[in-house]
Amino acid sequence: MAAPVPPAPPPVHAPTAAQAHAPTVVDLPLTGDLPLAADPPLAAGPPSTVPRQGPTRAEARRAAKRRRTPAANPEHLKLARLVPRALVVAFLAGGTAAFVAHDKAVRLDVDGTPRTLHTFADDVTELLADEGVTVGAHDRVSPAPGTGLAHGDEVTVHYGRPLDLTLDGRHRRVWTTAGTVEEALRALGVRTEGAYLSVPRSAPVARTGLTLTVRTERTVTFMADGQERTLRTNAATVHEALAQAGITLEGLDTTSVAATSFPRDGQTVSVLRITDTHEVREESVPYAVERSEDPELFRGIERVERAGRNGVRRVTYAVRTVNGVRQKPRRTAEELVHRPVSRVVRTGTRPRPASVAGADGLNWAALAACESGGRPGAVDPSGTYGGLYQFDTRTWHSLGGSGRPQDAPAAEQTYRAKKLYVQRGASPWPHCGRRLTG
Repeated sequence: MAAPVPPAPPPVHAPTAAQAHAPTVVDLPLTGDLPLAADPPLAAGPPSTVPRQGPTRAEARRAAKRRRTPAANPEHLKLARLVPRALVVAFLAGGTAAFVAHDKAVRLDVDGTPRTLHTFADDVTELLADEGVTVGAHDRVSPAPGTGLAHGDEVTVHYGRPLDLTLDGRHRRVWTTAGTVEEALRALGVRTEGAYLSVPRSAPVARTGLTLTVRTERTVTFMADGQERTLRTNAATVHEALAQAGITLEGLDTTSVAATSFPRDGQTVSVLRITDTHEVREESVPYAVERSEDPELFRGIERVERAGRNGVRRVTYAVRTVNGVRQKPRRTAEELVHRPVSRVVRTGTRPRPASVAGADGLNWAALAACESGGRPGAVDPSGTYGGLYQFDTRTWHSLGGSGRPQDAPAAEQTYRAKKLYVQRGASPWPHCGRRLTG
């Protein structure tokens, strides 16, 4: 007998495509009932091949539970679905409000190039960092770095530029945030009215810097040719200012300060008119005296063997005249025209006799006082007689004297007078001879 055929299981319907992509909605329980406990597990064993004839015990229990639970209120179901959505909307709304509160519209001007931007930066330092703007020690930021930012603020950055400035001959390096030469000079307090500028006033000052020469207008006074001239000038040198004053330097002319120097404000410069001439003079060259000892002559006696003669030298002098005033001559050359001739003199070394017999006891001092006033170098007005005892030259030589009597020592003059007395008595002194014995 054939086995009975079991009835076919109910058909299982697969979910549609719309059901597969639909969002999952989780309904939260509105009551405090806990879910039913799961049925205890079945004993292990091979799965049954006999089809179920009806619901299991767990399914029956859950069905009874649903029958006991009142039907859900449609308003409650609607509220359950709205709560999660409201939470999401509230979260998004709060985040958007915070976003709007931190966003600020700020105007940023970097070296003359302005732009408006939105930023979340809290202060100027953070804004510059966000925008990649780097500033150094010579740059100017307004407001200062670290200052807080608010909506509508304006931040200005001016980059520093090196300026190699030569002002009235003095060089220095300065830094400026000015955009043009005129602005930079105004910021430095440099007066530009009537000044010379090596570049135009409107020239821009590049980030890499600029070399600038400025000569301000100054008052300079020149004293030339007996006149005083004052002018306003921005000349670079005294020489250039002279030309502006209509003063010309010729030949050796010069100025009291270097012509290449920078003319200072209030300076007075004298113009020196210079002429140079030469003078030639003949000057005497003194002769030398050559002395030798002669034992035949008494000590203190000198005899001239050869008279001396001066030489002649021709000297050239440079003479400078400054503004008509002659300066001290300056020797530039010399030439010996005639050589000097030395004087040759013999000097006696023979001891002088102590006395002259027949004349030692006389009053020679009284005679000398009467004849010459006691002066060994005395000479009468005619120039014929000289010495203590007024010898004439002929008599003096006859007594062994040399040269002139007034040039001999007093002791030798007395010695020669004694010798004369021995020869002729007191007659050579007709007026004063009696003093010898009186």
